[in-house]
Amino acid sequence: MKTLKIVTDSSADMPNGWAQKYGINILPINIHFGDKTYRQGIDLSNDQFYELVEQTQKIPKTSLPTPGQIIEFYEKIAKAGDQILSIHVSSKMSGTLAMVEQAAHEVAGRFKVTPFDSGGGSAMLAYLCMEARILDKAGATIQDIVDRLAYIRRMITIIFTVDTLDFARLSGRVNRLQTSLSSLLKIKPIIALKENGSLDITEKVRTRGRSIDRLLEMVKQRVGDRKVNIAVVHARDLQTARDIKNRVSKLLNVKDLITTELSISVAAHLGPRTVGLVAYPVDEG
Repeated sequence: MKTLKIVTDSSADMPNGWAQKYGINILPINIHFGDKTYRQGIDLSNDQFYELVEQTQKIPKTSLPTPGQIIEFYEKIAKAGDQILSIHVSSKMSGTLAMVEQAAHEVAGRFKVTPFDSGGGSAMLAYLCMEARILDKAGATIQDIVDRLAYIRRMITIIFTVDTLDFARLSGRVNRLQTSLSSLLKIKPIIALKENGSLDITEKVRTRGRSIDRLLEMVKQRVGDRKVNIAVVHARDLQTARDIKNRVSKLLNVKDLITTELSISVAAHLGPRTVGLVAYPVDEG
């Protein structure tokens, strides 16, 4: 019996050991500092990334893996005839999925690749991979797995608050005019995932403490008393993440609660001291 190969990209935020535990294969994203190119998680760690930002005072650029790189990656992890489920960041935020779809078309005679648009990112990718593996081990078909992932995609809540909008403005990830005005006024914005798979500023508050309070309030409003899986994510702010985790465990009906650091490709757009919550109900719907 062949094992399903589960693939995501290195924009996924997951705890240490998670990839090994659930058999997740991680496709590296390219990070560019000047004329040097690094592969996230292979030759550039999170700490090294922040050190380079501090040294250069520049925000790196990210680039998509090419179809050729993706095909080479598939060839390393799979054998002819294997089923590959390739789960990636929202197509509204990145062109990675388009590259995956092109690669899938080119290897159609060798591998059975199912590309899946997460409609989000961050720790959502980790949870989707986890759910896929659990179902796979229980004997679910690829269609059963995709249906479950699509349900989670509909129900997911992803909310961040950033400490500074300088990174977001330079990256163009959220509205440039809003980020410029908010930075000028020292406002702490709430950035949420919209239903169409894009990120946008939904609220603006005056202090960091209030922005964190609002994160918790918004997640509670959305999930109520339903049992949830939830991730606390952060960019170089572990203490705040720990504080939020303690509050989450008391506020929500939690099944699984993880803390993880934002990947380089996400932190490059949102900046250090970003914190957020990724949550979804664990019932079958």
